[in-house]
Amino acid sequence: MSVSPGKFLRDVRAEAERVTWPSRRATFITTGAVLAMAGLASVFFFVVDQLIGLGVRQLFGLGG
Repeated sequence: MSVSPGKFLRDVRAEAERVTWPSRRATFITTGAVLAMAGLASVFFFVVDQLIGLGVRQLFGLGG
């Protein structure tokens, strides 16, 4: 079963018109939330990594 490229593009355009797109404000809020959570996660894992490294250095006397 083959479909012509023209029909495919018409179908894609028709489907895109039925999509409920988020508002600009909702997009900015969601993007801000994602960036904030990524920042918090990076700080959390940095602190955990430092604590584990400190524990290993204390336990084995490795590092500086």
